[in-house]
Amino acid sequence: MPDSEFRILFIADVVGHPGRDAVKALLPGLKKELRPNLTILNGENAAGGFGLTAKIAAELKGAGADVITSGNHVFAQKDFLGELPSLQNVLRPANYPPSAPGQGWCVVGAGGRQVLVLNLIGRIFLDSLDDPFRAADAILAAHPEVRIVFCDMHAEATSEKAAMGWYLDGRASAVVGTHTHVPTADARVLPGGTAYVTDVGMVGPRDGCIGMDKNVVIQRFLTGVPNRFVVASGPVTFNSVLVTINGSSGRATSIQRIDREHV
Repeated sequence: MPDSEFRILFIADVVGHPGRDAVKALLPGLKKELRPNLTILNGENAAGGFGLTAKIAAELKGAGADVITSGNHVFAQKDFLGELPSLQNVLRPANYPPSAPGQGWCVVGAGGRQVLVLNLIGRIFLDSLDDPFRAADAILAAHPEVRIVFCDMHAEATSEKAAMGWYLDGRASAVVGTHTHVPTADARVLPGGTAYVTDVGMVGPRDGCIGMDKNVVIQRFLTGVPNRFVVASGPVTFNSVLVTINGSSGRATSIQRIDREHV
């Protein structure tokens, strides 16, 4: 690997116990194979399919994650409200109101470089929070010295994620979309040097509905009656991307899908 080359492995939304098991089984080998300088993982669904806990965050870090991002389910586990502020490099979306626990960005040292990781959440079809575009501007303005910038844009609407990719093109090294659990085939480097993909996918049961038991989900659609979603079982799809960045300029040179299966 050239001295100026910096690699970030980003792992998509981890869903429940099956997703955590897949991370523990596959991530150590992937890190040996791909040699990322930094590994980031979205853990907002890691606790039973909804939310995160301090214990599970430690479990995911023990498997090899350096930074954990999240999304709209970040506070689904009530104890996490009190746990999050003390957790290092575990993020909630930056455009939550300032009074929300935790923070939405961190600067980490890796491979001899400083990396700014920011976590944003969209507003279309989700809870109405603060403007993610303004939040991104404020975070970038506060860290002008950091050249490698990675953004997890957690959003429902593909248009909103694409807009953020274009908005940060040339200012972020990578903008990757999360939330839908369905991987997209549009990974590329934008003209300004920002690696982009609309949705990385998930690490969760392949034969469910976005990781949840398909029969429970179908019943919700057939009856309209609320029911408790449960994580599906069976083979687990492991979706991730490897972003290669020029460490001196902060511009991405490639983004590659890394997809595996864990039985």
